[in-house]
Amino acid sequence: MSINERHCAFLRGVNVNGNRMKMQEVCNVFKSCGASDVTSVLATGNIIFKSQEETEILKIKLESALSKYFNYKAHIFIKTISEIENIYANNPFIKEENHHIYCFITLPFLEVELLEKFKKSKKLRFEKAEIVKQNFYWKVPKGETLNSDFGKILGNQSLKTSLTSRNINTIEKIIAKIN
Repeated sequence: MSINERHCAFLRGVNVNGNRMKMQEVCNVFKSCGASDVTSVLATGNIIFKSQEETEILKIKLESALSKYFNYKAHIFIKTISEIENIYANNPFIKEENHHIYCFITLPFLEVELLEKFKKSKKLRFEKAEIVKQNFYWKVPKGETLNSDFGKILGNQSLKTSLTSRNINTIEKIIAKIN
């Protein structure tokens, strides 16, 4: 991580299973861990910040602090702003009113496993998935995210610490907030 480069942390499990995290409190936890220029985007666990810490050290520190403060097992994924801009720019799907497009923020190489799981699943009409530059994208009809075979796979506990997903519209809002 470059010193004071802007980043976005993507938290997993925000406002799920009884966790009701106020983003201002999440931002305060980030500040208590040494992050600066901390702000949130939406109420879904997207935190833009600067830090002088190395990414892996900061990730461990933040997960520990969030877990303690909110009394849950925190999992976060940190990306640089340029990585987020590339995620958005490399989206292979055309935005359509009746579909969601998700990008998955994952541990390295998990995108290949996700594509294999997608290929083996029964597909809905117009459901698609693709890897572009180590990023996994999934397009699914609105209202069918949790009904698709692939969508059900994503709830698997074994993937909980390995990935989180965001709608491409959320990625767009993050970029708009930083620019």
